[in-house]
Amino acid sequence: MVADLREEMQRLAALAKERGATAKVVPATDIVVSQWVRFKCRYGCKGYAKHFGCPPYSPSYGETKQMVSEFTTGLLLRFDGVPGHGKFGPDDIPEDFHPFYADLIKWVNGTVHFLEKTAFYDGYYKAFGFGGYPCIWCEHQHCVAEESEGVVDESVRRKCRHMDLVRPSMESACIDVFATAKSAGWELNTIPCRNMEYGKIEHCDIVSVGLVLIE
Repeated sequence: MVADLREEMQRLAALAKERGATAKVVPATDIVVSQWVRFKCRYGCKGYAKHFGCPPYSPSYGETKQMVSEFTTGLLLRFDGVPGHGKFGPDDIPEDFHPFYADLIKWVNGTVHFLEKTAFYDGYYKAFGFGGYPCIWCEHQHCVAEESEGVVDESVRRKCRHMDLVRPSMESACIDVFATAKSAGWELNTIPCRNMEYGKIEHCDIVSVGLVLIE
């Protein structure tokens, strides 16, 4: 890592800390990209095809694998907890739990976008961020993708209301978040749900992860 890049990563890590996140510099070779991850989105997630940061609109396995190989360094970001709520359990989570986590999603994706933008204007023009979770920027409206019948193409995607902010989540782009975090020394665990009921998590000790690639 050249000296200038080292200083930039320290600067970005400090900015991440100001926003309540923990940052760790990792070599791009430690970012694990696996085909199976996208299957978890396609089969099991209620947000599939409803947001432009999610499959099938997010990068494929091959695209992400190739793209990551064009970088040397990543800043892995860890977010502990859920802002906007105190302690909560499964009975506090509504059936439509996407808006319930709005502050968390904004925290993660807003920080990723801010750090990517900062690196870009610092001269690292290749900087690119991957957030987490489905997009939440259209607070009081459904995503254009969800409003449309069927899978939309690029002619509809260009109508995205927040195209400057939307980035693919790590998982939507086939990045194995658990394995990538483990390579950075962070052990993530799945959170049990009450009676294995989708979304009804038993505790609020959530760890979220984001990524900014820099060259």
